Amino acid sequence: MKAQFHLALPCEDINQTKKFYSEVLGMPLGRHTDKWVDVNLYNHQLTFTQSGSFDFKYKNYKLDDNILPSFHFGVIVSIEKWGALYKKLLQSNQEVTTEVTFMENKVGEHLSFFITDPNGYMIEFKSFKSKKEIFET
Repeated sequence: MKAQFHLALPCEDINQTKKFYSEVLGMPLGRHTDKWVDVNLYNHQLTFTQSGSFDFKYKNYKLDDNILPSFHFGVIVSIEKWGALYKKLLQSNQEVTTEVTFMENKVGEHLSFFITDPNGYMIEFKSFKSKKEIFET
């Protein structure tokens, strides 16, 4: 069974959040009001609700020689979609991490990059060398 995920997160400014996901990342917006919005992230539903100030303290972890945020979410896409989005974001004024290959020459090898949304959430975009290795151990 193929399932879609739903993730609900607080945000400080609903208009900045709508603009980032629709204009910067190019994701369609779904149902929304002046207090919340559904974002279609590659057919997965992100819901942001304006909540005012909130504080996220997250620690990093090390994977190989890379320091990564413990708290982040992301999506796995084809190499074509990954490349097109990465190229688009590099040409924008957004701060994007350099592309990194994780697990190189191992099971689960994949390309990744991160971008931070206006709420401080780290979003990871991944493309696996082999789809069958996404959950392989």
